[in-house]
Amino acid sequence: MAKTKASLERRKEIKEKFEQFHKTGDKKLRAELIEEHMYIVDILSNKYVGKGIEKDDLYQVASLGLIYAIDRYDPSKGYEFSSFATPTIMGELKRYFRDKGWVIRVPRRIQNLYKKINTAKKILPQELQRTPTIKDIASYLGEDEETILETIEASKVYSPQSLDMKYQVQKGENAVDLSDMIGKDDKNFDSVELKDLIEKSTQRLNDLEKEILELRYYEGRTQVDIAEKLSISQMTVSRIEKKILQKFTIEMKKMQ
Repeated sequence: MAKTKASLERRKEIKEKFEQFHKTGDKKLRAELIEEHMYIVDILSNKYVGKGIEKDDLYQVASLGLIYAIDRYDPSKGYEFSSFATPTIMGELKRYFRDKGWVIRVPRRIQNLYKKINTAKKILPQELQRTPTIKDIASYLGEDEETILETIEASKVYSPQSLDMKYQVQKGENAVDLSDMIGKDDKNFDSVELKDLIEKSTQRLNDLEKEILELRYYEGRTQVDIAEKLSISQMTVSRIEKKILQKFTIEMKKMQ
């Protein structure tokens, strides 16, 4: 009961800070709110670790997303800040991947071969007086046909197709846009996924770990404060916090 009461009081305190910041734009309050919600940055940036972008870069992008969320959040709307911040941060991360470019890493040999294929496509029509086949290109470059086909297929990651591209599903039917043929992102998916991750990860924790998680990330207390409250050393709190994060990471990898 005391734990629940403390949690409610903490949420009320954070809400009041947001209301005050929304009215005044106070920089000190802004810094406090950023610090108190960095746990969201940790969780969301870790989702993309190992996908071709440095962890530090992901952390910085997610941190920037958190700042945007804090600046744009309107507490009078009635919804929790985490529900607003999660899609905002995820949007920044996804945008970074899109703008960064080659998320799918194609081997250098394939990249070089694709350039040669393009050159062959320009030269062979003049020599053969017709459109070259895969066999023609393979023979010209000294490669087997399967390698040529795989290279052409792999090259598609460099040339994203426009959503305005027209497709005709069956002869005689009207053409449709590619955008009408693909699914759309559920706006609530990311927040649901995050809640699911937190719930599953929390189930892996013992009572002490759950209490430290609550105090550290929901109430925003320092390790020193927690150590004093639980009558343990700050080093013990630090060690347990690392174990908590490790368990979150394990659960996150299962969901990837």
